[in-house]
Amino acid sequence: MFSNAQHQMQLAPEDSMRILVIEDDRDTAMYLTKGLAESGHVVDHAADGEDGFALAREAAHDVVIVDRMLPKLDGLTLIERLRGEGVQTPVLILSALGQVDDKVKGLRAGGDDYLSKPYAFSELLARVEGLARRTQPDAVATKHTVGDLTVDVLSRTVTREEQEIALLPREFKLLEYLVRHAGQVVTRTMLLENVWDYHFDPQTNVIDVHISRLRAKIDKGFDQPLLHTVRGAGYTIRADAR
Repeated sequence: MFSNAQHQMQLAPEDSMRILVIEDDRDTAMYLTKGLAESGHVVDHAADGEDGFALAREAAHDVVIVDRMLPKLDGLTLIERLRGEGVQTPVLILSALGQVDDKVKGLRAGGDDYLSKPYAFSELLARVEGLARRTQPDAVATKHTVGDLTVDVLSRTVTREEQEIALLPREFKLLEYLVRHAGQVVTRTMLLENVWDYHFDPQTNVIDVHISRLRAKIDKGFDQPLLHTVRGAGYTIRADAR
């Protein structure tokens, strides 16, 4: 059952965050909690403003995600009350109201960021991580190395043990995304949105096929495999044999 106050945990890396999702729409709430948990974060959920306000006051969260239109206590009033009580947890507001005036009202109520619906999960995750990090993002690297594998984004070349590996455009894009997140578990949702630009699951084996082809090209014939499947979670690329 998906209850009004729910705590979930799947993966727990060292940089795992505890996130509170205050969202009354069942499908949206399940989508968010599933995606955030798959990304390695601990998720609490409340289905109305009153429960959300209580959870935000009682528990320590890294980020709170608040839907603007909530039963019992609307999102903006909830945020104003939190700020009035000294709770300074970063808040991301989600809303179907996307006009400039709506965003200004949300930020003035005490929100730290505002994301209009519909949105891509990858953008929401990036905003959540940015709120938690509170620092300027690092410059985007153009060359990535994992063990003896090197991916040069500018020249679009891939080499391993000084042997050049020819990849098709989609395979290169898939590998580039994996090496940018080397050592991390990359979920199917993240790959669909960032490599295929799908904001839904097409219920096909497109990811499995491309992962298999990519693994054959970068791992076959080499002593140490780099591309690993994390059962029930996704994929990761790393040089160690864990």
